Amino acid sequence: MKALITATLIAFSTLGAVSAQAAGDHGGHAMATPANASAEMQMVDGQVKKVDKAAGKVTLSHGPLTNLNMPAMTMVFKVSNAAWLDQMKTGDKIRFMADNVNGAITVVHFEAAK
Repeated sequence: MKALITATLIAFSTLGAVSAQAAGDHGGHAMATPANASAEMQMVDGQVKKVDKAAGKVTLSHGPLTNLNMPAMTMVFKVSNAAWLDQMKTGDKIRFMADNVNGAITVVHFEAAK
């Protein structure tokens, strides 16, 4: 009986440590920034083709997105911060990072191209 109680306590303490570690590993995934972006994610050159504020999306012509295994193309992206759409207009050249966020290809960081 003592061995069963000891084994149960060890199991519960291990689960608690794993849960805490998992929470720590995923805490910053809501929005990637250059400081916490994956090593594969790089800034990509793009040009704004259309801004759809109502849908929270932007159409970009862009270079290859190596972290997503996508060639250069024009496509529609969600944005992780809808306020960014107020800073973009058709024809703007930008640099951005995109990632798969909850199954949607999403711009997770952007800046005006210099």
